[in-house]
This record gives sequence, C-alpha cells and structure tokens, in this order.
Amino acid sequence: MAESVSAMDSSDEEEYYDASDPFPDPCCEEGKNTPAAPESGHVPPPGEVIVLNSDQETVSLGFPPAENSAGFRLQLDYFCETHSGSLTVDDSSPVKVDGLMPGTEYTFSITRIADNGNQSKATSLSVFTEPSPPVQITVDQVSSESLSLHWDPPAGEVESYIVTCCIEGDSVEETTDTNKMTFSNLKPGECYWLQVSTTLRNGRISRPTVTSANTKTHLESFLEELGLDHHYKEKLSLITLLRIEEKTITDEPAKCNSDLPWYFLKKLMMVNVTARNVKCPISHDDHTYDLDDLDESSISGDILNPLDLSTALFLCSDGFVQQEMALKMSMCQFSVPLLLPNCDTKQCTLMLWAMRDIVKKYRPPSLSESKGFIEERIVVSELPMISFVRLGECSLSKSEILNKLLSNSQQYHDTFVHSNMEGGDSPRRISNGLVEMTWYLPCGNENMDVFSEPVAVANLRGDIASFETQFAFLCQTSAAVFVFFDALDSECELLTNQNHKAQIFLVGNRQNQGFSVDSVKKVKNKLVLTDSNILLKTKHMNDAEFVNILHKKIINVIQNSKMKMGIEKMSDIAHELGIWVDEYSPECQNGKKNADAITAEIQDILKYKEVQLPLQGQIWKDLTRLEKEEFRLRKVGSENIEKYKSHLQQQKKQLRKKQNSHDMSKAMTCFIKAISSPGIERCYFLKWLRMNLDNVSREKLCDLREQYKEKCKNSENKEEIKKIDQQLSNSSLGTEHFFREMGQIYEASLSLKKTDPARQQLQHLPKLCAELMLAGFPLELVDGEASNIPIGWVTDVLSQLNDLVSPKNKILVVTVLGVQSTGKSTLLNTMFGVQFAVSSGRCTRGAFMLLIKINEDVRKDLNCDFMVIIDTEGLKSPELAQLDQSHEHDNELATLVVGLSDITIINVAMENSTEMKDILQIVVHAFLRMKEVSKKKPKCQFVHQNVSDVSAHDKNMRDRKLLLQQLNEMTKAAAKMEKKEEYSSFTDVMEYSPDTGNWYIPGLWNGNPPMAPVNAGYSEAVYELKKNIIHILGSCGSAANNILEFTEWIKSLWTAVKHENFIFSFRNSLVADAYMRLCTEFNKWEWDFKKEMYTWVTQAETRISNFGTPADKSNISDMRELLMLLENKVLTELSKWEKKLLVNLDQYFKQTLGHVYLVEGYRQDFANSAMSLRREMEISVKNKLTAAAEIRKGMAKLDKLKEKHTKKLEDRVCALIEECRKKKVQMTDKELDKEFEKMWTKTVKELSFTKMKVEDIFNSVSHRLRTNLSTKGSFVSDLLSQKSLKECGQDSFKYKPQGTIEWLKSLFSAPSPTKAVQQTAVGIIKVCSQFVTDKVQRKGNYHETYIDEILNMIDERLQDNHNVGTDITFEVSLKQHICGDAAKRFQKMHQDFLHENDPYICLNKNKEKFLADFKDVFHNVDQCQKKAEEFTDRCLKPAVEHFVNRSLGPDIIGEMRTSEQFSTRMIFQYSVLLDLLSEDTFEKYQSFISSYENYVKGWILNKILERFSNGFTVFEEPHLQSCVNSINNAIQKAKTEKSGNLKSFVEDVCQELGDKLVISQDALGAFMILNKADKEQFAHWLTECVKEMAQTLREKFKKTNIQTKLQSLHVNPQNELFNTLIGCGEQCPFCKAPCEAGGRAHTEHFTSLHRPQALGRRRWDRTQKLVIDICSSSVNSDCRFLCSASNDEWHPYKRYKEIYPDWNIPPDASLQASDYWKYVMAKFNDEFAAAYDAKSADIPEAWKEITPEQAEASLKESFHIK
Repeated sequence: MAESVSAMDSSDEEEYYDASDPFPDPCCEEGKNTPAAPESGHVPPPGEVIVLNSDQETVSLGFPPAENSAGFRLQLDYFCETHSGSLTVDDSSPVKVDGLMPGTEYTFSITRIADNGNQSKATSLSVFTEPSPPVQITVDQVSSESLSLHWDPPAGEVESYIVTCCIEGDSVEETTDTNKMTFSNLKPGECYWLQVSTTLRNGRISRPTVTSANTKTHLESFLEELGLDHHYKEKLSLITLLRIEEKTITDEPAKCNSDLPWYFLKKLMMVNVTARNVKCPISHDDHTYDLDDLDESSISGDILNPLDLSTALFLCSDGFVQQEMALKMSMCQFSVPLLLPNCDTKQCTLMLWAMRDIVKKYRPPSLSESKGFIEERIVVSELPMISFVRLGECSLSKSEILNKLLSNSQQYHDTFVHSNMEGGDSPRRISNGLVEMTWYLPCGNENMDVFSEPVAVANLRGDIASFETQFAFLCQTSAAVFVFFDALDSECELLTNQNHKAQIFLVGNRQNQGFSVDSVKKVKNKLVLTDSNILLKTKHMNDAEFVNILHKKIINVIQNSKMKMGIEKMSDIAHELGIWVDEYSPECQNGKKNADAITAEIQDILKYKEVQLPLQGQIWKDLTRLEKEEFRLRKVGSENIEKYKSHLQQQKKQLRKKQNSHDMSKAMTCFIKAISSPGIERCYFLKWLRMNLDNVSREKLCDLREQYKEKCKNSENKEEIKKIDQQLSNSSLGTEHFFREMGQIYEASLSLKKTDPARQQLQHLPKLCAELMLAGFPLELVDGEASNIPIGWVTDVLSQLNDLVSPKNKILVVTVLGVQSTGKSTLLNTMFGVQFAVSSGRCTRGAFMLLIKINEDVRKDLNCDFMVIIDTEGLKSPELAQLDQSHEHDNELATLVVGLSDITIINVAMENSTEMKDILQIVVHAFLRMKEVSKKKPKCQFVHQNVSDVSAHDKNMRDRKLLLQQLNEMTKAAAKMEKKEEYSSFTDVMEYSPDTGNWYIPGLWNGNPPMAPVNAGYSEAVYELKKNIIHILGSCGSAANNILEFTEWIKSLWTAVKHENFIFSFRNSLVADAYMRLCTEFNKWEWDFKKEMYTWVTQAETRISNFGTPADKSNISDMRELLMLLENKVLTELSKWEKKLLVNLDQYFKQTLGHVYLVEGYRQDFANSAMSLRREMEISVKNKLTAAAEIRKGMAKLDKLKEKHTKKLEDRVCALIEECRKKKVQMTDKELDKEFEKMWTKTVKELSFTKMKVEDIFNSVSHRLRTNLSTKGSFVSDLLSQKSLKECGQDSFKYKPQGTIEWLKSLFSAPSPTKAVQQTAVGIIKVCSQFVTDKVQRKGNYHETYIDEILNMIDERLQDNHNVGTDITFEVSLKQHICGDAAKRFQKMHQDFLHENDPYICLNKNKEKFLADFKDVFHNVDQCQKKAEEFTDRCLKPAVEHFVNRSLGPDIIGEMRTSEQFSTRMIFQYSVLLDLLSEDTFEKYQSFISSYENYVKGWILNKILERFSNGFTVFEEPHLQSCVNSINNAIQKAKTEKSGNLKSFVEDVCQELGDKLVISQDALGAFMILNKADKEQFAHWLTECVKEMAQTLREKFKKTNIQTKLQSLHVNPQNELFNTLIGCGEQCPFCKAPCEAGGRAHTEHFTSLHRPQALGRRRWDRTQKLVIDICSSSVNSDCRFLCSASNDEWHPYKRYKEIYPDWNIPPDASLQASDYWKYVMAKFNDEFAAAYDAKSADIPEAWKEITPEQAEASLKESFHIK
C-alpha cells in the first residue's frame, strides 16, 4: 500500500517532529568557538519530505528541488529500536530505502551537504512500514458449534489482531491481542471463512490471511467424541472386532468416552446383558452433596445415553458387524434397530439385513400338546406389529411401560432403554428418530406366557412431529399404533393426515396439567375412534393396573387384526416412503442373486447333492474306507500284504479317476465364480447362501427329527435309526458341503499330471479358501460325514494362508471337546465372539477351524500372530452311537484335536453327568497318546456347565477329588490298552490341577426361552475362562507353531490316527526335524570331545616316546610313575568333557526354539551316550598309553645298548685320529679308510651283541583268545584244543552248519542261514583285517592290547548280528580264523621291528657316517653347516612329518563333517541311498545290502577322495608352521641357556620340543658322534636349514596324492566317520535296514526306510520265491513270523516288540514311503533271485509303475528332507 506523508503536516497519522529540536547543528564542533559561516556558505534544509510509498520492507521518500541544487548531496540516517542505517544520494532525486522490517516505526533524519562540506539543519520524520499479515492460520479444534484457531505472529510491532468469522453474509468480528481465538454458537455442519489481519499502534491494518473450516455435524462431533469418526467412512469389520486385544482381556474400566464403544462391543460379543451399562467413572472428591446446591444434571450430564452409543456403532459398522450386533442384542433380549436414523442427513434405514440372521424358536398354542415348535428367521415371520410412539412431551415413560408389559410376573427385563435406567435419562444426541423393535414369543405354557401368540413390538424414539416419515411407516406396517401424549392439539393434523392401516390408540396421562379432555374428544371424533381406543391413566391407577389394561387391548388387537407383516415385506413400504433399505446395496444384491441362483434349483436335497455335489458322496466315503484299510489291513486275510495294498491303491486310483470324470456341476461353477468375486461381495454371497441353505434344510430336517425321536424310544429299531440317521446326515446341506465339494474337486485334480489343464485351472482354489479364512470364515478340517481329512486340500489351503500372512504366521490353538449338544459351539461363540453354527438340528459334524487375529499389544505376551479356534462335533453323539465304530471315531477326533491344541477345553454339561466317564475315557486316551508322541504334557481345562450355585467351586471339592480319582483309573486303563503302563496317574500325562483346572459355568439362559435373556453369570464366567486360557497360553513359554508346522502336525497326527495303534504309528516331520537338529548338535559336541582327546593322546604318546631321552621334560625316572600321572590327567580331562557335553545338552533343552520339547523323550538317551562315549574314550586312551609305555620300555633297553656301543666306537675313532696325527705325515683318504676299517673290525668284534629275543606272538594271541572265551564253558575249551592257532587263518573262511537239523532250521520265511552267517563272517573278517593292516603299516612293535581290540570288535559285531542265528561253534571258528591270520601278520611285524632296531645292524648303518666324521675331524673341516643339515634331515624332518601325519586325520574328519551328508546318521543314510539311486545298478545295490559296512566305508573313502582330489595342503600348513615356530623358539631358548657345548645345546633344543616332536634316538646318537661343530655357528645354520626343511616338506605335501596321505595317517578318517555315522550298528531284525538313532547309547533302535524282506534274503519255503513283505506293513497286519529269537515258534508281527523290545518299527508314515525299495525290488527282481539262489518274487503291479522320480520323492519323505 503506497502512502504519502507530508513532513510538515501533523494532521497525518504519522507523528511530526520539529526539525530544529532533536538534532544539534552538525557543522559545529563541541568545545570550539566556530564563527558563523558567511551568508554565501549557508546550506538550505531539505524542505518538505514526502513519503511516496511504504510497504513491508521498503520506504520511498521524495524531496522538493532546491533553488540551486547543484553541488548538494542528501544524507539520510534512519533507525528503529533494533535497527539503524544511513545512505547518501544526489539532491532532489527520490530515495528508496530497503531492507527494513515490516510493521515497524522508523525515524528518518535528512541533511543537505554542500560540496565544501557545509551541512544544513536536519529535517526528520517518522514512518511505519506496512505490517505483515499473520502467518499460517491453524484450526485447532472443531465441534458442531465452535471453532478454535491460532496463527503464528508476524514480524514487527503488532498492537492487536482483527479476526473475522463469516458465513453467507453473516459475520462476527473480534479483536484480540493474543494469537488465538475461539468462536462459539456456530451452526453445525457449515463452512465458515476465517480471516485474521494485523493492526499496528498507529491503527494501520495488514492484508488479511484467509482460511476456511467446516463445523462438525452433531453426528460427526459425537462420533469424534467416541473415537469412531474414521469408522464412519471405513466401516468397522468383524475381523477388527474379533481380534484379541489388551482391552478385550483386561478388566480396566473405561477411562474416556472413546473407550465406551469397545467396552460395549466386548460385552455384547460375549452376550453379556450388562453391555448397555458401560460408562466412564465419575470422580467426585466428596461423595456428599449439599441439598441446596445439588444439581442433578451435573451428576448425569456426562453419561452417554446407551441408545446413542448403539446408534453410533450401527452407523459405523459394516453389514456383517451390524448383523452380529443385532443377533447378540436379540440374544440378550435387547431391542434391535428397525429404522436407524442419521441425524445429519435426516435419512433413516430399514435394518432388514442386520436382522436377517436372527432365528427364533417358539411354541404357539396350536403346538403345545405335541411339544412341537416353530423355528424361522424373524424377518420372514409374519407377525402383528404393535407400535408405540410419542406426540409432544409425555410424562409417562413409554419404554418402561413396554418393559413391564413384555415381562412376566416372575422376571422383569429391560428390553427397551428407559429414563430410570443407567444413562437412560441422559439427553439423546443422535438417536432421536430411532425405531427399535423386539418380539414377544410364547413358550406354550399358559401360566408363563404374557401373550399366547407371537407379536412384534416397535418403539419410536422422539416426537412424531419431528419424525413424520418414521410415523407414516409405522402406521402402514403395524396392526396398532399407541400414541402417548400429555397435551393434544385439537387440530392434530399429524394424526389425521396419515394413511392409517393401523388402529390408532391414544394413551394419555390425566394427571398432567396440560391434559385437555376436549382436545382428546375432538381428535377422537376426527379419527373416528371408539372409547376402547382411548386409554387414560388416572390419579388412582398405578402402573400395574395401567399395564394390565394396555395388555388386554393388545391381546384384543392380536386376536382381531388381520394386519400381519414380516420385516422382509416392509421393505416395499419403506421404499415408497423414501426410507433406504440396507439390503439394497449392490454388493448385497449381487451376493443374493448368486446365492439364489444356487438354491433355487433345490427341490429334493438328496437328489440335489447327488447331481450337483457328486464327489463328496459315496465316492469320498469309499476313498476314506480304502485309505483307512490301507493302514489297518483288517481285511487282508491270507492274501499277500503288499499285493493287497497294491490292489487297494488301484481301487483308489479308479475312484479318483471316477471323480475326475465328472464335469464340474452348474452349482459348483456358480459357487466358485461367486467366491471369486471381489471383497465384501463374496462375504454377502456366503452369508446369503448359508441362510438360504439353513432355510431349506430346516424344513426337511423338521420331519425327519420327529421320526427319529419316535424310533429312538425303542432301542430295537437299530436298522431304522441307522437309516433315518443317514437321511438326517444326507438332508443336511450347508456351505460346508460346497467347500467340501471344492476340496474334493481339488484333491481329485492332484491325481492328474501337473501339466494337465484340468489340474492347472484349479490351482487358485486353495488361495480363495485361505482368503476366506482371513476374512473370518471357518475351514472344515475333518469332514464329519466321511470322518476323514482331505489332507491335500487342507495342506494347500494352509500353505496359501501362510503365504498370505508371512512372516506373521505364528499360531496358538484352542479346542473344545465334549458330549454332543452341551453348548460347545455356544461356549466358543461367547468366548471369542465367533460364529460357529448353533442353530437347531445343526450339531457340528467333524471339526472346523477358525482364525482370530492377535493384536500387537497382546502379541508380545502370547508370542503368536493368530489364535486358531477348533470346534468339534460332540463325542458320544446318539446318532453315531447307533453305528459301528463310534468309539473309534470319537477316539480319532479327540486324538487329532488334542494333538493340534495348545490348550483343550473339555466341556462337561451338568455337574457330574452320567456320560462324564465315557467322554473322560476318550479324552484320557487322547492325552496319553499326545504325551507319548510329543513328549510334552498337553494342557486342559474342564468346564462344568449349568452349575449356577455361587458356592459350586467349594461344594464340588469332593467331586473334583472324585473326578481326579476317575481320571487316574482311566489313565491306568488307557495306559494298559496303549501298552504304556508307566503312566499311572492323570498328571503323568498332562498338566492338571483339580483346583485351577475346573471351571463352573451357570446355565446359558436366565429364565425360560424363548423370552429369556442370556444369563449374565454365564457371560462373566466364560469371560473369566477366556482370560485364564490366554494367561495359560502366555505363561507356558513354549514357542508357537507357525502355520506350516501346524500343517505338519495335522498330516502326521491324521496318518497315525488312521492306524489302529496310534502311539507306535505316529511319525512327524517336526519331531524328525527336531531330532535331526539335536543329532547334529550332539554330533558336533561329540566330535569336539573326540578331537580334543586325539590331540591330548598324541601329546601323551609323544611324552611317553621321549621318556628317558634328552627330550624328556618330566624329571620322572620310573615309567610306571609317568603312566599313572598321565592316567590321572586323562581322567580329569575326560570328566571335564563329559560334564561339558551334559551341560550343553541341558542348555539345548532349555531353549524354546526348534521345538526341542518334541524330543524331550530322547534326552536321557543322549545323556547316556555322552557317558558311554566317555567310558569308551577312557578304555581306548588307557590302552593306547599302556601300549606306548610297554613299547617304550622295550626300546629303552635297546637305546642304552646302542648308546654304549656308539660311545666305545667314538672313543676308538678319537684314539685313531690322535694316532694318525702323531705320524706327522700327510695321509691320503685311502690310507685313512684303511686305518678306519682295521679299527672298526677290531672294535665290533670286541663288542658283545646279545641276540634280541623274538616273542612267540601266536602263543600270546592264543592266551588272549582263551581268556576271551573262558566264560563260554568246557565245550569251547575243547573246540580250541582241536586246532592249533598256526593252522587257522591260512585259507578263506567257510561256515559249515553243524548237522542236518540246524541246516534245515528257519527255512520258512527266512534267508538261507548258511549264506547269511557266511556273509556276516566275511564282513567281520574284512574289518579286522583292515585293523591289522593299519597297525602293520605303522611299523611299530606288537602289543597284546591289539588282539584285545580285535576280539572286542568281533564280539560287538556278533552282538549286532545276533538275529542271524549263529552258534558257539561258529563264534570259536571265526575268532580262531581271524586271530590266526592276525597272529601270523603280527609275528612278522614284530620280527621286522626287531630287525630294524637290532644294535648290530643299527651300528653298521652308521658306519659310513662314522668314517665321514672321522675324516672331517682329522682334516679339521668346519662341520657346522653339515651337522646342521644332518640334524635337520635325520632328526627334525622325520619328527615333523610324523607330527603332521598324526594331526591330519582329525582335520580331514572335521572338514568332511562340515558337509551336510555327514551331519547326522539319517542324512548320511539318505545321501548313500540317493547316490545308489543315481547310479541305479544291481551290483551297487547288492554290495550295499550284503556288505553294508564295506560298501559304506568305500563310499566314504570316495567322498574323501572326491573332496580332496585336487590336492590340498591347507591342513598341513598350520601344523608345519606350528612345528617350525616351535623349533625356532627352542633354538632361541637354547642359545640363552649358555650351554657349555654343542651336545648340551642340542639336548636343550630336544627337551624344549619334547611335548611335540618324537626325535629318533638312533638318529640323534649318530648325529652326536665326533661332533666338533661350533655352537653359535651351528645354531645359525640350523635356523637356515629349518627354513629349507619347511619349504621341502611343503613341496612334498603338494606332490603327495590323497591316497598316499591317507595311508600314513594315524587316525583313519573313513573308519572314524563310519563309526560315528553308523551308530550302534544294529539292523532291523526283519529286513536288515541299519539303525539311524542318534547317540551311541539309545534305548530304542529305528530306521526311516524299511525294505522288502527279500532284500534280507527271505524266501517262502514252499515256493522258494522271494518275500516281498515290508516290515513296516507287516507290523500293522495280522501276519506272523518265526525265527530263532521267537524259539522257532510263530509270533504275530503286531506283537514284534515282545521278541525285539529294543526295536521301534512304525507303520509307513505314508503309503508312498517304501516306494524306494519297491522300485529297486521291482527293477532287479530276477537279479536278486539269482544272487540269493531263489525264485523271483511276485511283484505287485503298482510296484512296477513306480518311477525313479517317485522313488526319490519317497526317499525325501521318509527322511523328512525338505
């Protein structure tokens, strides 16, 4: 804004200053007497200054021109409180000053300056810069009647702000000196413009800053107060509503109004009749009130009216939450909304969909005798409706009178909210215009029914004058409308103008002052009413009388009115009146259309199911029967098992083929298309379909149920009952049948090839179902009609569900079990607010699972993302009780769901009910089975329903003790049946406390249905149970399963359930995984232990080998003392490692990850294995130390003798040198050689060489053999005496059975004993021979511990093969053969050792060296370098090589163990078998089966060669470097010792290396001879030589291939790996498959993959054909076996444990598990027959169809390889 201000005009807003006053004359200097300037030097002042323009940051000034402005300049000085500046410009030109602050007063001083420096007087003026507008207006709070705003203050000297609020010409202006403002008394739901301007001190005003804001409507404001504002557009869904949150499981009261909706919903979802009583606590510091000051409104004003709360929730919820709320409100006998108002739009909605799911049962008088009842959806029930409305004010409480009218004399219930209820007197803010309705439904008892006929009652909230549409609707739909009033307008157009179909009744209160009889009469005449249509409450009439009169009038209306209308039919009237109907939404209509298209076709349910749902009928039941028979083999008879199973598989294929031959029916096409529709539409479709199907089934079931009831009266009608039951089952039709059909369509498609288009187009079905589960729809887990799980379908649905929710996929499972019709589904529905079907005649069949989301605030406590709720069919159902195997069915179901559950609720209806024993028996069986297979105690809570006494818990203490006593008895009985008799009490199998494990829950209804509300005690007790369950789940500390793990449990449990013997049939991949992880960890610890002990033994043997030599550090003179010291040390070391293993094991089982609880049962086995390993290591180490000590003792004598001889020769050589030097003649080398030869010959003759004693190894071995067999009796002694050991072992071993009887024994169903025994012998001989070879290759001396080890190996292997049927003769001859061969080879080894260490030979070996040293000394040649090289080459280098070779074995083993193939026994077996399959040759399979140990060792060796085939020095280098470092350190240390001569220097070096290297005493002795080298020089050259040695060895290691290296190792890697991975070496007694159990001291053997017994050489004696039976099938059949272990008597396979108690042979985990060996057997049938001298087996056709790919898949399945 430009503004011109005259400096001389004080009338302007800007203040004028006198130019001569404030500024002194700038030309005069202080303190000087300056004469006045001459007139010619006078400078005129600037004159009038004009403000040309002033904005926020600039001011422009104009000046009048001077008379002679030439040579003048203007100086401007300006300032404010915080800022100043100056500038000089030419005279008379306008000046623009910028960089100023907005809204600030600046003072300008202008002086004219001449060229000569003279100045004029200053002219001054004051200018305000333009103010800035306020910065960014923010609207803080908006309500329906007020707006609060604030803004950021602008820069400058602000005096105040002008704030304006305007709407359509109407505006309010306020001034404030703060930066905020609130406007009140505004109109709701309007848009207001808000502007703020800044005002300065001089009154100047800035440009305004403008914004706009909408006031909230009454509804928006109320919803915001409740925290529901965002749900008005994004409606509240069931998924949100049902999730488990902190507030749904805590009892904290509501803190603010925004808590109230959730507390209301929490209680309503649990059908708690106190739901409407929620309120925020009002805190009063003092609870006493002064009567004069008491203001009632102050107490109740803050409490919300319950009607507002429910109206808000209905407005903010989607159709499904509305439906659920209406249903629960109806169960609580609350009124439900019929017309829902929206106070903003003035529109109301007919809540037809919301009430659509309410089903009511009642008994009209016509059915009271027959005890029949009517059950139908309330929206289709055509009932007379009586409406109650208010005109104007009314002193009578319409709603309270209605409640009294509807309640019988025994029990009053507040159906409608009224003013005398809590919150009922609070002003209604959004619920005026609400029409609520309820129904009175008779129970058929005249004494109790208020109305004998059913009637609907409607109640309009608010004055009909304000809600004419609602009133018009009621007038057209009701049989009668009762208008309550206090004062009537005589014209009363509202009443007279309506198109009345209803009778009008006027209800007035005569006691009211405004009441006018004349007005009533006029209206009565206008409406043509009779006196009976007028009802007036007089002064002398109490409420009871008044209600009684009202009651009579209503009865009269009901009896005489023909106006009956269902809510469904009211929608047309609503439409005419402009009332919106909730069902008119396009999604709901589309869903209805799709559902109607399916159900319209239904005429006869049975035929409909056969035509439209053909796959789940008899075909599915036949498939179920075949599946169970495959596992149970009850009808196998005399047929061969495998052929029988093959036949069953062919039948299954045919049935699947038959299923696939059906085209998809029209109904299923519509169904799949409808559930593929987007979002909410498919939910509407499924709800419509469920309701339509319920309506259809209800009609059909009603007749059948009556017939069933009649037939059940006579137990002889078993067949007819069975027939009707079948019809009942067949006539039931629900959405589950369509999902079941979808599952069968999908399952059938799985039998097609993956590339088949028919299969590919169905791949999306599991995902559809998974999405529906997430939307809150249940999934049928167990098909109750066929009693089977469609495992392929369920697995894929859950897999898709896992994909949809990952990584948030952890679940906990809660299941309910109980007798039929005891309210299990109702209990779950009440507890979790879910919707399991509970309508009449729709008892749950099978098991359904439903998903509930866990909110983040609870997730941390429960450690899961979802809770899975499983609802099961009732046990002991009367329908099934009439059928066969009902107990079996119950057991199957109970076992499955208990196994899947983290906690099981056992529902027992009525205190101490008669069927309790039966159900408990089933439950105890299930718990016992789960304790046995999962190794963790299941958790359960017993719920006793219909126990209402408050003292029930105390009163029933005796009953609880009795219950526990019964449970204990049943546990014993169940344990006996399950053959697990170690369980004697209920608490052995599960966590249960009689005090905390029992819950007493009152009856569901508070009174007699249908008008009884749900008992508040029931809801509260269920809520307490829910909190307790969540607390138990949160405190149990076990990690939740993820969805995929849960799926594994379903598969494994169901497979085991299909067997007769659950415990012995149970196999689970989670258990297998957990076991595998435990084995892997234990194997690591075990290897660490072994590796440490290898290192320790190496060091100990080194010390023993160096004992008594210069390298000995021990200062011990007696070998026995050293041995004792080492033995004590090894015991300490072993104890330390044993303890470490056990601690590791404990720590492992303390973790919560990895499902360790599943393998808790194996814990002791592994602890025993740790202790067993320690014992084995102790024996092995002691043997090695003893052998080393004995050998060292022998060597010590030799070393002394050699040393003595060497010393004598050295003396003679020294004498010879002296002698030669005395001749003082230069001698030639030839002469020196001659002199040396003479001396050598003479000296050697003088030395005494005692012949070394050769021990008789045969004698020693024979003695050890007799000792080994000494306990076997005199017969053995005779056998040993028959043959000298030297005669044994010369030829190959041949087993000859003793006598004809023995030869003929065990022919039937057994392999040829001669061949089997011969095969065993060959295996043992090979192993022992390899042991001897390893010892011989080391070129050491013999020690008798070697033969002990061999005999121990033979004993172990004979024990492992005890079922082969060997006798004592065989054992003796085998041991003689092996010992004879070993003795012969050990004898040679011993002789070679003596020859190698013979003193005479050793002395002659060093002759050349003596001669060379003699010459060197004689010629005074410097020996330092030569001696250093000699010491390195002859002493250090062999020692270093020996050390590296000793260390290399464990390194190779460690490296191989890093490969997964060698991690556990099971993976190892899998790898070997997979390798066999890849080569797929008979020779390999034959070798594997007949020479298992040799084949596997060869396989391991190949893997080692393969791994290291490219050469490796990575392991040698660290050991080599370690030796070099040790040698260099020893040299340095010896140099500092100040040793006197070279000999002591070398001894110091050797001693320093004594713990690491074994230096040959022969080499060291030879090196010391005539050694005259200089110590310092020697040390220098020795260091250099060591470097060269290291390089030489590196080159050598590089060039040496792995085979050569393996031969020189002290620890044989393939043997060690074999011993670790072969485990105990036991083989299946039937098929010879090796045991795979972890640890070495396990109590039970098992193998993952059994084989056809033909591969164990079994044949039929009559036909000589190979036996194809597989033991994992046989143990599940009625077949028998006989063998030597069974004393050659027939024994049932099912009871094999009696003969082989330490073997666990479960039936196949799946029918494909044995496909691997079936494939091998089928392919090489003829080859095996030829090899075993038998005839080819009869191979089932199904075996011949198995492909290599299927064989590999079966391998993966058996070994649980992902």
